[in-house]
Amino acid sequence: MGKFMQEFKEFAMKGNVMDMAVGVVIGGAFGKIVSSLVSDIIMPLIGAITGGLNFTDWKWVIREAVMEGETVVKPELCMTWGNFLQVVFDFIIIAFSIFLVIKGINSMKRKEEEKPAEPAAPAGPTQEELLAEIRDLLKNK
Repeated sequence: MGKFMQEFKEFAMKGNVMDMAVGVVIGGAFGKIVSSLVSDIIMPLIGAITGGLNFTDWKWVIREAVMEGETVVKPELCMTWGNFLQVVFDFIIIAFSIFLVIKGINSMKRKEEEKPAEPAAPAGPTQEELLAEIRDLLKNK
């Protein structure tokens, strides 16, 4: 059992697993931001343009609810295809946002790769040149 736990610890502490865990957490938060963008900003604008339509209210009722006074005996059975449409909009916007982020990262990488290398510092005199200079100085004395 100790070897199993040691292997699991090594697996869990590898860089890729930790990076993936961070990515999942950030992705979840990013998804909430985009969902809020869609439901709180974009969809109300679309609703204003389309005359107040709310996609999430669109549904196809398969069977009406059976009621006895105020009590629901059988709930309504319906396909909420408007909600599905809303989720598809969320996905498209999230995918487009991720595309833009990755495109930006790739663009920065390309710019970094395209930067010209700094010119090399001028080479100093070689050993032979220094020895020749010393020889000439000694001759002149």
